[in-house]
Amino acid sequence: MRRWFRKFLPLLLIIGSIVIVVMLVQIAASKRPELKDQATAGILVDTIEAQVKTLNFKVYSQGTVRPRTQTSLVSEVSGKVVSVSDDFIAGGFFREGEVLLQIDPSDYATAVKRAEAALASRQAKLADEQARSEQALRDWRNLGRKGEPSDLVLRKPQLQDAVANVNAAEADLQKARRDLQRTRITVPYDGLLKEKLVDIGQYVTPGTRLGVSFSIESAEVRLPLSKDDVAFLQLPSAVEAQETPFPPTTLYSTEAGTVRQWQAQIIRTEGVVDEVSRVIYAVAEVIDPYGVLGISQQDELRVGTFVKAEIEGVAAENVVVLPRFVLQGDNTVLVANSDNKLEVRKVAVVRAEPSLVYLSDGIAGGERVVTTTLEAPIPGTRLTVAGANPAEPEPGTNAVVSAAGDEP
Repeated sequence: MRRWFRKFLPLLLIIGSIVIVVMLVQIAASKRPELKDQATAGILVDTIEAQVKTLNFKVYSQGTVRPRTQTSLVSEVSGKVVSVSDDFIAGGFFREGEVLLQIDPSDYATAVKRAEAALASRQAKLADEQARSEQALRDWRNLGRKGEPSDLVLRKPQLQDAVANVNAAEADLQKARRDLQRTRITVPYDGLLKEKLVDIGQYVTPGTRLGVSFSIESAEVRLPLSKDDVAFLQLPSAVEAQETPFPPTTLYSTEAGTVRQWQAQIIRTEGVVDEVSRVIYAVAEVIDPYGVLGISQQDELRVGTFVKAEIEGVAAENVVVLPRFVLQGDNTVLVANSDNKLEVRKVAVVRAEPSLVYLSDGIAGGERVVTTTLEAPIPGTRLTVAGANPAEPEPGTNAVVSAAGDEP
């Protein structure tokens, strides 16, 4: 009996396994599957609504604030610096005509007096020669001589020499007075001292640099513009510059996390294309950048500040503005149509900026533009738009049989 059991045990195990499997299949087949409505699963995407706008293009540039007028103060006479203004310090503001430095004027005042004396002496000699010439003419006539007297008789050479001496003395006096005036160092504008190079007690000679100053009436910013930038700006030519206004400009700078801005005006272009960078420079002007003159109510704009510029460009009508990243490399845009299916649209690009793109054709207002990156966009692909209400199943959609669930 034991020998028979050992012989047929494997066969019994195989038959038992087959019976168990058949029973499980019958049990599973006896349950009715749950029917679920099918709404074909789509790719989940984010979209934005396209809006048609009328606007002015903005052109962006950047540059450094520079003074429009800058002066190197140089001594024209020699002498010791005997006084210095309190405003003659780096960063000091001064008014037009204010005496910043005084060079010792004593020798030059003496030279003025000497020149005045020399002029008086030569004027006296000229008067004497004029009197002698007139007397010579009277003597000629009193003697009853006929004809006109010669130049020598009338002492005209001596008279001309006296006139020349008077003119030379007047020139010497003018030079002496100018030298005396040059001992007072002034600047013909309201300004700020950028650099101080001498101080009281120092001896200076003609050509000695005394300091550097610049005007605070206005400042300028050179803004590089590419060929594409210029196409979107109304920049008058050199001939039209006096009649056609230049576009307004807003300057920006970030300081300590705070964005500050100033209103400026482009006043000219430099008229040449840089041979290296291939850009043309427009110059924007800011009036009263330090706010000292009371002309401007804007914040202080220091010379040397690096600023970004936003220049108002030409007007554009009926354009769609979208984020730059939605534009594909072949100038196409992905659109979710009314059936939640993907469309690949060819668009007409008016202008492309680093962050925005402006389209004139290909997208209508109100259409949903896909902002989700799709590696292989295929037209007709079903989409599920994030945030939208679930769509009703389309008529004729087949049912999907689920392997799980109980009988209803």
